[in-house]
Amino acid sequence: MKVALVHYWLVGMRGGEKVLEVLCDLYPQADIFTLVCDEKAISEKIRRHRITTSFLQKIGGVRHYKKMLPLMPHALESFDLTGYDLIISVEAGPAKGIIPGPGATHICYCNSPMRYIWDLYPQYRASAGPLARAVLSLTAPSLRQWDVSTSHRVDHFIANSAYVAQRIERYYRRSAYVVHPPVNLPRFTVAQEPGDYYLCAGQITPYKKIEIAVEACTRLNRRLVVIGAGAGPALRKLAGPTVEFLGKVDDAVMAQHFSHCKALVFPGVEDFGIVPLEVMASGRPVIAFAQGGALETVMDGSTGLFFEEQSADSLIEAIQRFEAHEDAFRPEVMQAHAQSFDTSVFRARLSELIESLLAVRRRATA
Repeated sequence: MKVALVHYWLVGMRGGEKVLEVLCDLYPQADIFTLVCDEKAISEKIRRHRITTSFLQKIGGVRHYKKMLPLMPHALESFDLTGYDLIISVEAGPAKGIIPGPGATHICYCNSPMRYIWDLYPQYRASAGPLARAVLSLTAPSLRQWDVSTSHRVDHFIANSAYVAQRIERYYRRSAYVVHPPVNLPRFTVAQEPGDYYLCAGQITPYKKIEIAVEACTRLNRRLVVIGAGAGPALRKLAGPTVEFLGKVDDAVMAQHFSHCKALVFPGVEDFGIVPLEVMASGRPVIAFAQGGALETVMDGSTGLFFEEQSADSLIEAIQRFEAHEDAFRPEVMQAHAQSFDTSVFRARLSELIESLLAVRRRATA
């Protein structure tokens, strides 16, 4: 069986690339197709495969791919996938828009429909510069039409959460299986004694609502450590003396903070959210806004607490509830819960589902 793996862009090692690594394990002879690739930024496991890039690679796409969104449909459709029996696309940026051969089975593992043209379009447009805002305004309608039409090139969707499956249904009118993404848990350990600070971790973007945590901890006079690039002047101005911005840190420092924080504060709406599970694997609880993927990873009252409104007042109330019952959160319970999302579990579930979908195709064509 000839297999092609299609990824939107390979410029780092984040959640989508971790999914691709598992697919590389399952299909060691597969070819990879991607819009652009920075080989220095990807793992050896991915580099071992034959990687085909689009014409965007030749016009500065590695550095400027975010500015090339209007060209991406043409770039994806330029890939020649003739002769492949199984095509698995990994979508967050555009990937499913390739043109599969008539005999191929196309499965899309969807981390998220493109949020910058769908649910988060107003936020991305508002934060863009004048030229980017004008380009996005002009091209977004046609990109949405293309995105919907290319959903019919997919035989089966697999979503990384029930929340994403709902959005696939809303935008594409397609059903999706759900297989939660892989979390590399063995590298996380439990500290003997946690620290005295709350934690926010991850790249700082508008939809993550880090300002809610900053305001809440400033008003409560609680220590808050914020890890991640992107803290602008407005966010720093909001912060009181108990808030510390560390910027981007390496994995070892991140893991240390996961195990030593009082709790992770998670005020945004994520498609899934791997960081909460990494914190739970470190034996620490999560205080999360009760929407999105957090509803599938946080167990209210045993591995964390929810707050119902995306506001500082609601978060303050949740922090106070947590501090009143902090001893009730047991590290071993949180670790055991996180184990059900380990990479080995993902690999087994995804492999079983793909094989069952291929078996259906074989029976139908027999």
